[in-house]
Amino acid sequence: MSTSAEVAGRSVRLRDGRTAELRAVPYDDPLARDLVGRVQQEYVDRYGGPDEAAVDPAEFVPPAGLFLVAEVDGEPAGCGAWRRHGEGHAGTEAEVKRVYVVPAFRRLGLAQLVVTALEDSARAAGYRSVVLNSGDRQPEALGLYAAMGYRPVPGYGIYAGEAGAVFLGRQLTDPGEERPWAS
Repeated sequence: MSTSAEVAGRSVRLRDGRTAELRAVPYDDPLARDLVGRVQQEYVDRYGGPDEAAVDPAEFVPPAGLFLVAEVDGEPAGCGAWRRHGEGHAGTEAEVKRVYVVPAFRRLGLAQLVVTALEDSARAAGYRSVVLNSGDRQPEALGLYAAMGYRPVPGYGIYAGEAGAVFLGRQLTDPGEERPWAS
């Protein structure tokens, strides 16, 4: 299994031949705050307002969660995070948050790279499944998640029941697979 450090230390070649580097940073790091501000602006542009779901930076501190930034040629190119999902499956489910790719770096496979790294990290931390919420005005994201095996799940949080809200999830392990012991 991959540790958070191994997941965050990945270097992967993108479709255009450049290399993307992933690294973990605190949610309240200036780089993370900049990228989260950009994704919030994307929500304002697409939905008329920012995501108002409560987020505590402490929820993204390894091993309980993770915030990743992706850099290409030293430039911030994207981000994504996961945290323990507080509803439902009693500590076996993680929630993916803040997956975003800067427009100049889109269509290169970076979002899939970030989501895969988040899933690997959550799996290494003992989570059996992941959930996320998105919206119907993000067809690119919905297409990515469908291609990665995400399927509809019941709504949760402040957007449960909201028109246009989309809730997806995916198993990270076989249902019969043993969960590693926590230390």
